[in-house]
Amino acid sequence: RCRLQASGGGLVQPGDSLRLSCAVSGRTSSSYAMAWFRQAPGKERQFVAAIKWSGGSTLHDDSVKGRFTISKDSAKKMVFLQMNSLKPEDTAVYFCAARTAWYAGAWSAGVMDYWGKGTLVTVSS
Repeated sequence: RCRLQASGGGLVQPGDSLRLSCAVSGRTSSSYAMAWFRQAPGKERQFVAAIKWSGGSTLHDDSVKGRFTISKDSAKKMVFLQMNSLKPEDTAVYFCAARTAWYAGAWSAGVMDYWGKGTLVTVSS
């Protein structure tokens, strides 16, 4: 199975930047898609961004477009989420997730196949 480990969360101030990392291990394939989700207290898990493991095509949710960027280092089996201009509403637990193939529909937690433990991002002054 595919195993994922997210890291890099922390406490930052509004306007700051933070980069999350996700270490990928175990079974993967060039057809896989990697994604970041987040879950704020009392809310459902929300899609943030996704990237094709092969080729690198990306998709970002409108709520983070222009501020967050998903990327990968295939050789090191790492996925990253660069978060700039952070806002208090970005506060959430961020999860790394994987799917065995790219999804052409609306991304949601229910379409993902593998999950890692989350990392907490708190944006507060």
